[in-house]
Amino acid sequence: MSRTTRTPARSALLERYDDAAAASAAKVISRYSTSFGAAARLLDAPTRRGIRSIYALVRVADELVDGTAEDAGLSRAELHALLDELEAETETAMARGFSTNLVVHAFADTAAASGIDETLTRPFFASMRRDLDPSPIRADEVGPYIHGSAEVVGLMCLAVFLAEEAAASRSGSAPGSAPGSAPAGASGPAAAAAPDAARRERLEVGATHLGAAFQKINFLRDLETDWRTLGRNYFPWCDPEAFTESDKARILDDIDHDLDLAGRSIPELPRRARGAVLAAHGLFAGLAARCRATPADRLMSTRIRVPDAAKLAIVARSMIAAAGQGGGTR
Repeated sequence: MSRTTRTPARSALLERYDDAAAASAAKVISRYSTSFGAAARLLDAPTRRGIRSIYALVRVADELVDGTAEDAGLSRAELHALLDELEAETETAMARGFSTNLVVHAFADTAAASGIDETLTRPFFASMRRDLDPSPIRADEVGPYIHGSAEVVGLMCLAVFLAEEAAASRSGSAPGSAPGSAPAGASGPAAAAAPDAARRERLEVGATHLGAAFQKINFLRDLETDWRTLGRNYFPWCDPEAFTESDKARILDDIDHDLDLAGRSIPELPRRARGAVLAAHGLFAGLAARCRATPADRLMSTRIRVPDAAKLAIVARSMIAAAGQGGGTR
């Protein structure tokens, strides 16, 4: 059982520990991610802190199942035990509000502030556990795997965005219309505030599709490493050793569909988060476009990336676009 609200009064000692935990999470994202890290830097400080804490826990679990812990000499049984311990520590920290593991503590602090609970963390750890299973992933397992490894992460990020929006609304610290307002440009009766539940449902659809798109793009970029180093193939309907243009097109068409659905909800995001999400969407759309322009056989030997100059241009365009949308929520 997680705490759904932050403890009202936090001592100076606990706040210092919270800050140290948040700094640890920030160090993880700065070390491991350029695209996600660049987008996160566009967020206001409280939101950025929450997003970094989510990324850090996800990254630690990824490193555990993707070879780093194995390189330290751990057996398969020890990897399973460590993952079980990490999940148990996460749930315990969410319940009690403290962990001696700084990354877990940062995540638990964010979970308490934003209402993240076990309905999101348990599918995540289930997907991580599947990565420790050496048997080939079946077609019917791909959807649940993507849900646990990526879609729930999108939902966690959305929970942070909406919690910070609610906090800003209560404090009156940011201009803008009340949460739940209709999208910019609406007029007449349709301009009346949409029910919070309906808006949240639309945003959740967008968050899950964005998370799925990011994951599928990374599957495609890591096709060679996943197959030849880890023995995994997240596209079980195709043969990585005979990867074709048709296979590539099928995957990218699916990714583009996810990106399209995700993009539709971005104008309804809290204004403070909109630019960062637009940037992340743009960066991964750029990766998808570069994958489409790369011959299928090269995807098995080259990890596609967006050059730094192109990343900066995407980020700049995203901030301009977000500012141009105006109105909307806080």
